Amino acid sequence: MQPIIDIRGLGKTYDSGFVALRDVDLQIRAGEIFALLGPNGAGKTTLISIVCGIVNATCGTVRADGHDIRAAWRAARSSIGLVPQEIATDSFESVWATVAFSRGLFGKPPDPKHIEKVLRELSLWDKKDARIRTLSGGMKRRVMIAKALSHEPRILFLDEPTAGVDVELRREMWNLVRGLQATGVTIILTTHYIEEAEEMAERIGIIAKGRIILVEEKSRLMRQLGKKQLTLHLQQPLQAIPPALAAYELELGADGHDLVFSFDAKQERPRIADLLRELAALGIGFKDLQTAQSSLEDIFVNLVHQPA
Repeated sequence: MQPIIDIRGLGKTYDSGFVALRDVDLQIRAGEIFALLGPNGAGKTTLISIVCGIVNATCGTVRADGHDIRAAWRAARSSIGLVPQEIATDSFESVWATVAFSRGLFGKPPDPKHIEKVLRELSLWDKKDARIRTLSGGMKRRVMIAKALSHEPRILFLDEPTAGVDVELRREMWNLVRGLQATGVTIILTTHYIEEAEEMAERIGIIAKGRIILVEEKSRLMRQLGKKQLTLHLQQPLQAIPPALAAYELELGADGHDLVFSFDAKQERPRIADLLRELAALGIGFKDLQTAQSSLEDIFVNLVHQPA
């Protein structure tokens, strides 16, 4: 199956000489939720802006829904909906007028039934006649999504969709995105909330210094790069780690009451049994133990701080 977004050799250098993107290759599957993660200045916004036709690339190609974004820009752009991070709409217009107008911008004929469907799906129907300025922040963000869906795109970009909203509304937005995916919309989101990507995305892409440094299935990423930590709560505190245990690179915590062993969740599991046997041989007893899996945030931080 052909990817719904196909990016090859994409680069962007601004007139100032700043290189925002370097030889980016990225393929997005139809119908998936894809999370693009990266620190500020990594190139996320530039990449989205090029795909959406807002910024011109210096080199490379992009195809959206089978259309080259340069040679067939009108067809490509009509397949894409963009929800920017900032709320930008006419605050004195009604919800209905704002969403209907957005549909017309893409050359689509009026379709009141579709506009009604979008507003109902986004829980905006009872607000259709309300002025934008009277809505809450969460409702305004829903209006931005309605505008992006007004022309029936197959691809939806969400740039920091839950920035600045409370936890409850964030959960509502997650449910909303899953509902959109169920209708066949492909969703690409950028986010600073690592738990958002961990909760929602099927695949994760990480961008740093203008390069895509990793694209992986979320579950496989967690298995391959995730670390586990075994903490042994000792019966008696240690002043120092015995030299006989040096090979395990253990750490002492809680004023010597905890012994912490960090290990690769996939490859080093057999070493736990060895460690426990050696502790017993040394007469070091423990009263409890616990394990913790590293989060996607830990993995992300480790990756983006690797040398280029």
